[in-house]
Amino acid sequence: MKRKYRSRSAPARKRAAKSASPRTKHENVDFHLTHPDRVYWQDAGITKLDLAEYYVRVWDWMAPHVVGRVLALVRCPEGAAAECFFQKHAHAGIDKQQLRMVPEPNGDESISVRNLAGVIALVQAGVLEIHTRGTTIDHLEEADRLVFDLDPGPGLAWKDVLAAAREVRRRLEAMGLRTFVKTSGGKGLHVVLPIRYTPWDEAKAFCRGIAEQMAADEPDRYLATAKKSARANRIFVDYLRNSREATAVAPYSTRARAGAPVSVPVAWEELSSLTSAAQYTLRNIQQRLSRLSKDPWAGIGRIKQALPKPRSRR
Repeated sequence: MKRKYRSRSAPARKRAAKSASPRTKHENVDFHLTHPDRVYWQDAGITKLDLAEYYVRVWDWMAPHVVGRVLALVRCPEGAAAECFFQKHAHAGIDKQQLRMVPEPNGDESISVRNLAGVIALVQAGVLEIHTRGTTIDHLEEADRLVFDLDPGPGLAWKDVLAAAREVRRRLEAMGLRTFVKTSGGKGLHVVLPIRYTPWDEAKAFCRGIAEQMAADEPDRYLATAKKSARANRIFVDYLRNSREATAVAPYSTRARAGAPVSVPVAWEELSSLTSAAQYTLRNIQQRLSRLSKDPWAGIGRIKQALPKPRSRR
């Protein structure tokens, strides 16, 4: 099946430019899907074609967070309820012509996208989750976005997750650092810290320090290790996303979970209105975006913050 999407008319672009919404120009997209009616989320009745058309609609919001970054993929060729697998490198089943191959020191080729056509190629390959590294393809040895993944253990309420996100923000604000937040589409929240390009070991050490200090200050609420036996009634402040090979789910990516949830950027002021990390789905995200007067993550790509030196972090 072929679908062609044209960029908006000049009057429409002018109207959009007057608002604070993301830019609305992108190239024509002419794509072909085999088995477009294949159901990817059985419980929600969402097909391969539905997923492709979703990415067309949100591309202007999503593009700044995925283009030019190394990707990792969760592929579920038979749908979210069937067998899925994690893929970091370009192998059989993915159309390389629509993607950008990124050479790695070990001889492998990592995956990146230049445009919407690349994401549609991933949809064709059964990719239901798109994850990104915290750097760009031109600076593989340095980080420019750090992620604190707040992962609640058994026995915690949603309000505890919200409190944890605000606590991370408070601690980083005390250091003069601006943060952003998004739903994970799973159980928790991601607090994202944009920085100037920084070596991975330094970036990871910084995030580990924040996590360990939170765990030391409130050991009954937070922990900085992934030890499952200690997770009950605590939030794991996962700093391990911040290393060269690690990734986190991309903004506006769907998740291979029941209901087709989406990882969605939100404003800090919206936290109180959130009911769960999976509140937004492929079915309702468009309603949210149509109501927004501005992008909650506007300007994140222009923020180049220096991490404080270890002695000044306290």
